[in-house]
Amino acid sequence: MPDPVAGVRQGREQNMLGWERKPPGCKIDPTYVGSIPRGATSFDIRGTSGVRVYIIYNHDFVKEPMSETRWPLDVDIEITITMDFPSETVNDNKVRISYYGENGNEPIETAWLYLTCVSVSLDTDTNRTGVVESSEADKTKWTWGPDGHGAVLLVNCDRDSLGSGGTDSTHPHVQSYADLQDMSLMLLRTQGPSALFAENKLVLQVPASEADKVRVFHAAGNDSYYQYKPVLGPDKLSYAVDHASRQEITFYVEGLAFPDQDFSGLVSFSVTLLEVSSEGFPDTPIFTDTVVFRVSPWIMTPNTLQPLEVFVCSIESDANPNVDFLSAMRALVRKANCKLTVCPQLENRSDRWIQDELEFGYVEAPHKLFPVVFDSPRNRGLQNFPLRRILGPDFGYVTREPPKSQVSGLDSFGNLDVSPPVTVQGKEYPLGRILIGSSFPRSGGRRMAKVIRDFLYAQAVQPPVEVYSDWLTVGHVDEFLTFVPASDRKGFRLLLGSPRACYQLFEEKQQQGHGDAAQFTGLAGMAIITIDEILANETLRRSNRYAQNCIDWNRKILKQELGLSEEDIIDIPQLFVLKDSYADAFFPNLVNLVVLGTHLGIPKPFGPIVDGQCCLEEKVRSLLEPLGLTCTFINDFFSYFELEGDVHCGTNVLRKPFSFQWWNMIP
Repeated sequence: MPDPVAGVRQGREQNMLGWERKPPGCKIDPTYVGSIPRGATSFDIRGTSGVRVYIIYNHDFVKEPMSETRWPLDVDIEITITMDFPSETVNDNKVRISYYGENGNEPIETAWLYLTCVSVSLDTDTNRTGVVESSEADKTKWTWGPDGHGAVLLVNCDRDSLGSGGTDSTHPHVQSYADLQDMSLMLLRTQGPSALFAENKLVLQVPASEADKVRVFHAAGNDSYYQYKPVLGPDKLSYAVDHASRQEITFYVEGLAFPDQDFSGLVSFSVTLLEVSSEGFPDTPIFTDTVVFRVSPWIMTPNTLQPLEVFVCSIESDANPNVDFLSAMRALVRKANCKLTVCPQLENRSDRWIQDELEFGYVEAPHKLFPVVFDSPRNRGLQNFPLRRILGPDFGYVTREPPKSQVSGLDSFGNLDVSPPVTVQGKEYPLGRILIGSSFPRSGGRRMAKVIRDFLYAQAVQPPVEVYSDWLTVGHVDEFLTFVPASDRKGFRLLLGSPRACYQLFEEKQQQGHGDAAQFTGLAGMAIITIDEILANETLRRSNRYAQNCIDWNRKILKQELGLSEEDIIDIPQLFVLKDSYADAFFPNLVNLVVLGTHLGIPKPFGPIVDGQCCLEEKVRSLLEPLGLTCTFINDFFSYFELEGDVHCGTNVLRKPFSFQWWNMIP
């Protein structure tokens, strides 16, 4: 707490207002100019019961009294006065300072300092226990880590009142009791004589630079939610508190903005006790207490977390219906024991690419956690689905919209992924790292929009890694990589599509005498191509040499940025074909899969049949089933693959949040 200096003037009495924050106190300078009686060389100081007096001095320059309590008048002596308890009445405690001459036993002069101690404390859940308690920690600072401190604030981005439009944060009034539960408590606690508070002011404030990021509510009457009125926020920088002898005043604080390029996520509030001055003069600040909140970041969930709900679109009246695909997904979801939500064609407006439309994450505070859907700016048929169908009670919504002319395919969220937790050269990332598909360094190609990248970087707890995806026609990271859970090593494997592995497999089958086994066998209207023909096609081989080089570039980035070794990576056989200098999958993309616990929904590749088995499926099983995973191959050829997507592109998964609490990490 700040410690003001008070002079004690000769032969006069002074009043002093003290305040507390463990312990209450003020400082006195006994050599204050004009306060030393003529001929005085020493002093002693005594306080009434409940007042503690501390003499602070430099042993090298000041000699401590041996038999008397008289101290030399010296500029190197400082006195600190504290009080054990707030005052019950004004001036109910005092301090006496007696000044002595060089040889006298009686004081030359006596000064009295009358004290009134009050406690003014702005308290939050500084210790992050879910309960507002007084804390010894420095409330003006917010620190990370398991030993850190500082309160947490949620962006009130859900919609608890179904009759209202938009998120709760867009409304300047409390919508319901559930709305209040999404907010963080802030308590103003005071102790001391009511007369003193009646004569002075308590003012709650928020800095102008942060006022548009938060809103504070206070009940004007009883605790009915409709009695809560906004007292601080975008158009209110200060609020004069009506004390009315109350010792505890409750405020509810909601976040209005996520961390972003221009917002660190930190918000502070201060309460100031002002001495009301005479007419024509400004009020004088006596004491200020400050608390700091950090707004919870939006946190993505990797494939290794438990699936809760699977989302998929229904497409019936279309040239490429997905009825069979939907049936296969229902069976897979039953095996994985999670919920299935189907977006009907009337709502998806023939847009089946639900992975591209949205990404699920969550926000967390010690008192509350809820999922939040991040809506991409692609704005096609599914444009309204996240806002109309997903936003609701305890399910939040956030989006970032670049100018329409700047939106590209890389802004779809098939181009957004997150790794499981990793450790890189001793640096822990307990919530993993976000992966963003981008252009080749210095190439000037397609990139995810800056407003989206800025948002993702600003969340801080999952520092993004940009990988090279612009070599693909669609340009999404889920076309060449994914993560699957594993019970050993780091708890996961990175799967990378691999033309090299596919050529090795086909060459092996050719050497075994199966060169006439054909790709795409059994697909109506599709021309088959044998292993011999694939291996002899130099154009296809050159295309895949290029694709392999691009994937190898990403392999190096991912090993470096995620701390991976070769043992953490599995190469999944996959071929690509070049069209207008960009690559597409040659057959259904085996890494574009959905992970539901230990159950994998993998695009059926329709590979060459060898000894009655698809050799591509057999190879994938041999790579993944030893990890305890179950492979289910789903026919998405006409319903997704021919439209330049696969299983992952056509599904989306809401997952259980991390058990690790984000504020315990060290960014």
